[in-house]
Amino acid sequence: MKSPATVAVLRMGAEGWLDGACRIVSANSDQRPAGEAVSLIVVHAISLPPGEFGGDGIVRLFTNCLDPAAHPYFAQIASLRVSAHLLIRRDGELIQFVACGQRAWHAGLSSWNGRARCNDFSLGIELEGCDGLPFTDAQYRRLLDVVDVLRAHYPIEAVVGHSDVSPGRKTDPGPCFDWRRLAAVGDLPGACREWPSSGRGTAAK
Repeated sequence: MKSPATVAVLRMGAEGWLDGACRIVSANSDQRPAGEAVSLIVVHAISLPPGEFGGDGIVRLFTNCLDPAAHPYFAQIASLRVSAHLLIRRDGELIQFVACGQRAWHAGLSSWNGRARCNDFSLGIELEGCDGLPFTDAQYRRLLDVVDVLRAHYPIEAVVGHSDVSPGRKTDPGPCFDWRRLAAVGDLPGACREWPSSGRGTAAK
């Protein structure tokens, strides 16, 4: 994997693909509703197998190539059709699966500020990690870079966790995610707040 130092400076490229990100196209996407503006960023955490990092499980899941026989947990999720716009690996490597203008299938049953179907108006960013372990400095640096670029191109109103848009159903990015590290992105509602005390951890998505 590339180290953060070798990744190009991020900028928004053609058709919503970030220059400086490794592009691996996922078929698990479609068109946003006509006229829908991107106004929300949803931060997720994922590890496949649960609690293990560095393998190709996440990429295989998002590209519908996960082998159900490769790990007992994979048999439970291999049939899922999910994706995210971006994945940030533990070393800060950035992978993009879906163009920002497209709708990625990341939030599922969800709502934010009274609006349902968050996939319609959000961007999904996955962090390689789990609820029980801290994220890396490289991931926070890359996340800040990504959020800065996205804010320059879309009317982003908030940066929230998957648990915020799907409370009770999802827990990621989990209690180890430090929301204060996002203070550099400015006065985004939800971007600089303590983790809710009700959060509970699970290893995978």
